Amino acid sequence: MAKGVDATDIAGWLQLVPVINAAGTVTRLGASPIDADVIAAMAAASQLSVDMAELQARASRIISQCTGAEAGIVTAGAMAGLLAGAAACIAGLDPIKMAKLPDTDGMRNEFIVARSHRNSYDHGVRAAGARLVEVGLPDRLTACGVRDTEAWEIASAIGERTAGILYLASSDSRPALEQVVRVAHAARLPVLVDAAAQLPPAHNLKRFIEAGADLVVFSGGKSIGGPSASGILCGRRPLVASALLQQLDLDYLYEDWNPPAELIDKRDFPGVPRHGIARSCKVGKEQVVGLIAAMLRFAQEDDTARNRRFSAITDALCSALRLLPGLGVRAITDAAHADAPLVVVDIGADAAQVAARLRAATPSIHVDSTQADGGTLVLVPTCLKIEDAEPIAAGFARAIGGR
Repeated sequence: MAKGVDATDIAGWLQLVPVINAAGTVTRLGASPIDADVIAAMAAASQLSVDMAELQARASRIISQCTGAEAGIVTAGAMAGLLAGAAACIAGLDPIKMAKLPDTDGMRNEFIVARSHRNSYDHGVRAAGARLVEVGLPDRLTACGVRDTEAWEIASAIGERTAGILYLASSDSRPALEQVVRVAHAARLPVLVDAAAQLPPAHNLKRFIEAGADLVVFSGGKSIGGPSASGILCGRRPLVASALLQQLDLDYLYEDWNPPAELIDKRDFPGVPRHGIARSCKVGKEQVVGLIAAMLRFAQEDDTARNRRFSAITDALCSALRLLPGLGVRAITDAAHADAPLVVVDIGADAAQVAARLRAATPSIHVDSTQADGGTLVLVPTCLKIEDAEPIAAGFARAIGGR
């Protein structure tokens, strides 16, 4: 080990303020904790020299097993998966088009998206050179009516520049994915699904493929418990092959190039494609191995058992916080956090200030403060241990003590 490195106390070595993460598996706080068996797999992989294309081919077999997709690869997070997936829809297996991206002059480069599906992460699609074409009105989300974008509106927007349909999956996405798939496939267009945060339940690994999606993106660093900078892109083999080609190091002479035949048929190419647009978000061997180890673990764990494990943490939080005066503490279930009951703390008008005091303390306690304007803070148990309940309660006691 390098001189001066203390692997037993990374926070102390780097002089970091210790954080208790009650905000959930958010990237800004390092995403999910990684289990010891996944860490061991990553450590073992770090000592290997491997052919990255062959490693991705082996990962594809496991991703296919878990998702039901024809193929799959590990990406550098869900947003990188969107970029690689969009690039695949635009360029296909044409190495000339691959080399031009993000310049899409003369290519099909438009992705139709329901207006209610727009979000900051679709920047990944635009980064590939795509142009997003919004359709519909989200009346149901603005309390102006009951309707959202409908499938016929997507169909009406399809034109000669359309490269695919972008679909943001959530518990209440409209229109239904099956309806969008029917419209897209009737026009021979692919559907790219952003399902980054749609795990658990574990069945969602297969649900979007079963609904007919051509490419699906999942985050690897959230509920799956893989490396923070990892994700999954799975779907139809030719599209996955294109995405992989645009991510890999392709510094080969053609006669020396032997891509994995189960994903890429060398005979389809007049030469080795140039480094692609997704090369900027390459994935290391440690991320590939860690992600597939975590995914197998996630797929094999019963959803009920996972919920029971987090419920025990929720119960401990509620018990500790209810001892403090002036707080309304309750546990709720929420569709956006299907794996764990949340702890809602009703504080009052100074909720935002309390959250700020919690963050500024040592240890720094981060909570979900998106509802602070309504006087409420939310604690998410997915990155916590039962023993965190007492220091969290102590932090709340200090933060509200100056009222």
